[in-house]
Amino acid sequence: MNSSNSKILVIRFSSFGDIVQAMEVLAPLEGQIDWVTRREFCPLVELNSKVNKVWGLERSTGLLGLLRLARQLRGQGYTHIYDAHSNLRSGILRCYFRLTFSGAKILRRKKDRLKRFLLFKLGINKFSWPFRGRVSYLEALKDWGIKSLTTTQSWKFPEQFSKQLAEHHDALVLVPSAAWEMKRWPLENWKELISIVKHPKIIVLGGPGDEFCSELEGLDPKRVTNLAGKLSLTESAYILSTASNFVSADTGLLHVGDLLGVSGLSLIGPTAFGFPSGDNVKILESDLSCRPCSKDGRGGCSREIYQECMLAITPEVVAKALAP
Repeated sequence: MNSSNSKILVIRFSSFGDIVQAMEVLAPLEGQIDWVTRREFCPLVELNSKVNKVWGLERSTGLLGLLRLARQLRGQGYTHIYDAHSNLRSGILRCYFRLTFSGAKILRRKKDRLKRFLLFKLGINKFSWPFRGRVSYLEALKDWGIKSLTTTQSWKFPEQFSKQLAEHHDALVLVPSAAWEMKRWPLENWKELISIVKHPKIIVLGGPGDEFCSELEGLDPKRVTNLAGKLSLTESAYILSTASNFVSADTGLLHVGDLLGVSGLSLIGPTAFGFPSGDNVKILESDLSCRPCSKDGRGGCSREIYQECMLAITPEVVAKALAP
């Protein structure tokens, strides 16, 4: 890759955690780097100063909107394109560049569908274990002469965040929610953890639908502040970046802390691809033969004790791992 003249397009539309992990590729890439994502994730990608321009796709515009975007992108003169998503939408963009003879060198991140079938249907694991998402995004770049390496990155947050959110610095941050119930640590465990740890400032982060987080603040309002659903995605990421430590379910903010080098704990249950990649985040998990049983937490539990893999991670174990 001729870095001085390279004009690179990275394609990753969603989801929150996957976009964050895909940002690993930005560190070793040189040249002008643009990114395509869903409109709602543009502010997140824009935090990384290595990204020159973020192209946002509005999902409601459908195929016509995607083709309009493809025409715009075709006119930018990209020399290299990395499809870090490998889904139908990104495939259409790849095809458009090829059919219009753009001349761009195109790479695609493999989804290893055969390995996934063997793992989830037959219980045969052919993946490197634990699966490191950030490293997996770098693998394809070997064809451009870029070695696989993991690096901690820094994001450029809006200046006003440091003033508006200063009172929440140096907190123990808890991220109790996740998209699917199977990978959520029980609420009672979070409550017990708060009662055990002695940190003077605890912040709870989550999304608009995580009303249950208010119960955690109610335990000790002087120490615990519930900000779930009260902040933007970038504001939540900023608070996590300033944390003294964090505990997170398998969700997007886990990967923010991982990428930014924040010390933390990850509570990993049924999922295969939610592991952090850095040494700064310790993995807490149970040793059950049925794990992993799900790509992202969907589906049911086959154990006699429902969600046994999460229940086996006790509040005492988490509190001990948090201790200095």
